Amino acid sequence: MSSATAPPLDRRLRLPSLPPVTQARAREQLQSLLAAYLRYRPLVQRGLTGGFVLYCIGTTYLSMTGRGVKAGRESSASTKKRGKGKSKKYRGSVNDPLFFARLKKLIRIVIPSLRSREASMLALHSAFLLARTALSLYVADLDGRIVSSLVTAQPALFLSNLSRWLAIAIPATYTNSMLEYLQSELGLAYRTRLTRHALGTYLDPPAHGTGGRLSEKDLGGTGDDGKGEQLFYKLANLDDRIKNADQYLTVDIQQFSNKLAEIYSNIAKPVLDVILYNYQLSRNVGAEGLVILTILVQASAGLLKAVTPPFGAYAAHEATLEGELRFTHSRLLESGEEVALYHGEEFEKNVIERGYFALVKHVNRVLRIRVWHGMAEEGIIKWLWGALGLGICAIPVFGGEVLGLAGGAGTLGTRTEGFVTNRRLLLSASDAFGRVMYSYKELAELAGYTSRVADLLDTMDDVKAGRYQKKLVSSSSVEGNAKMLEGRGQIIESDEIRFDNVPLISPNGDVLVKSMSFNVQPGKHLLVVGPNGCGKSSLFRILGGLWPVYGGTVYKPPAREFTYIPQRPYLCTGTLRDQLIYPHDAAMMRVRGVSDDDLMRILDVLEMGHMVEREGGWDAVREWRDALSGGDKQRIAMARLFYHRPKYAILDECTSAVTLEIEKVMYDHATSLGITLMTVSHRPSLWKYHSMVLQYDGQGGYVFTELDAEKRLALQEEKQDLEHRLLEVPKMRARLEELRAVKAERERQRSA
Repeated sequence: MSSATAPPLDRRLRLPSLPPVTQARAREQLQSLLAAYLRYRPLVQRGLTGGFVLYCIGTTYLSMTGRGVKAGRESSASTKKRGKGKSKKYRGSVNDPLFFARLKKLIRIVIPSLRSREASMLALHSAFLLARTALSLYVADLDGRIVSSLVTAQPALFLSNLSRWLAIAIPATYTNSMLEYLQSELGLAYRTRLTRHALGTYLDPPAHGTGGRLSEKDLGGTGDDGKGEQLFYKLANLDDRIKNADQYLTVDIQQFSNKLAEIYSNIAKPVLDVILYNYQLSRNVGAEGLVILTILVQASAGLLKAVTPPFGAYAAHEATLEGELRFTHSRLLESGEEVALYHGEEFEKNVIERGYFALVKHVNRVLRIRVWHGMAEEGIIKWLWGALGLGICAIPVFGGEVLGLAGGAGTLGTRTEGFVTNRRLLLSASDAFGRVMYSYKELAELAGYTSRVADLLDTMDDVKAGRYQKKLVSSSSVEGNAKMLEGRGQIIESDEIRFDNVPLISPNGDVLVKSMSFNVQPGKHLLVVGPNGCGKSSLFRILGGLWPVYGGTVYKPPAREFTYIPQRPYLCTGTLRDQLIYPHDAAMMRVRGVSDDDLMRILDVLEMGHMVEREGGWDAVREWRDALSGGDKQRIAMARLFYHRPKYAILDECTSAVTLEIEKVMYDHATSLGITLMTVSHRPSLWKYHSMVLQYDGQGGYVFTELDAEKRLALQEEKQDLEHRLLEVPKMRARLEELRAVKAERERQRSA
């Protein structure tokens, strides 16, 4: 119907049954109001459209920065004052007060600067997002033209529009492929940045470590300490917060990086689509309908958000259960021999099954929740919003003449073109808004992974700064020992080793020795003896810089001047050469002026030079912990000691699998190299190589004195002889009672 044949405005404005005079006045007032509105409608349209754009940008900004979250406005300090309940409730969710602060910290790591490669990739990704939206707008308009040409039976116009459709497919497919490629590349780049940052802290190497840098000390100069943090050890042994760091460093960082790369595309693109599609719709159907639609959609979206479960917390808990399950498997692999000898398969199977079924129970619970949540999502987003969209598309048809919209008048083809175009735009806008809603769920999952990764980085920072959180042993005085653990002693670099009133305390609060004082001069070999759990290993962990000093003063050389050789030596992955020079590599070995011939001479000292030919040369690669016997492993560890030639060597039962002849060669050669030995062993054959002894009594006491090997051996033999005689005492007493009984029986018979 054309405007020339349209009925008068007063006939189209139907009023309820009222007196004629009242109807006339009402009709005049409505006519004047509508005329005034239509006069200023272009200005109102611009205002409504601009307000809509600002509203979309503002709500997205508030949502992404957390300022729209009530809990996000509360400081962490006030949260701590109210207790840990609320923090625990929102932990791993978007409502967590710390989520956006943690996310901002992680983003600064993965995108260090605007000139970084990641920032450039993100900008290119944004450009392709804009291009795809522009192409979608063009396709929506072209779709309407194609349908219009079909309805009006114009074959030439149809073929022309169809050719445009095929032509636009080339840039559209390229844009979509590039978006997927750039998103994957962004996820990989984020993971690389974050992994390097985490590993740089977790495995902080000394200056002369495996990173390829040698200190002056390694080359014969003075140099600085070059001491590393040994954070990987402290994180596992001095702190309880991170149970399975491998899970955090691999799976959680990967999940966070991929989710962060996805969330940008899943939020930025839909928000941009919502703005552009609705802007175009406002031009076609009027901003009034757009505002009404936005109000209804936001109301239903608020309802949907209110009933959305904390999927982020669920994802974080699932990652925790996955890590615990992996840990049980890795522990079984590490202790496989002991479990096999105890025939503990059934017990370990039950442990693994409990972990697995706890994970399955949680996953099933989340899946059931997702079913009902998915029904609510589809019902609101697809069906309710679809019905509202059809109502918006009907505005140009039924009210276009009143509002002066295109599509309210004209031919059937024009109306069809307008309806199809608007419907396509509305479906795209609805889909974009739906993806914005879905992105809230993805943002919740991102919050879970953010919590996990941030916990790892925060805990490593705390441990690096000496702030540990360790559960105290139940047998200790928790309050008193907690105060002792808060104290810190002093470490002074010195050529000798001296302890002045230093307590030996395990990180879990077990006081082994309240105060210890002794000193070891260079060249004065020390023998450490005592029962298990008395503090022998604790002493060496302090000397190696693994445990903090909780009091007193420790004088010791830099950590690089110590080499520790346990009973079961560590053999790295690599060549036979690598086993002797660990943690150096071949290049560092040559820088130090050491050749393979020098390594061969070291092996010859230990009577194992034939091993090189037997194993296939210096460059042979094996799983050395399985290829070598226990004695060979211990001799390889001693060869490693002779290569590094430190000032001090801590030998912890490291000759238990070799003969006495090889043991003598080991100690004699180490002494000739000027290495001061600190040995933990109960073998009397080692006493003669030491001049001092530190003996624990297992009750918190100790004795530090000079060691006279001959006298101690004599006393040991006398002790063993007395113990043997004491064992014979009960037998002699029993025999004496038998003889007395026989004598008494004979005397009784004589008297009878």
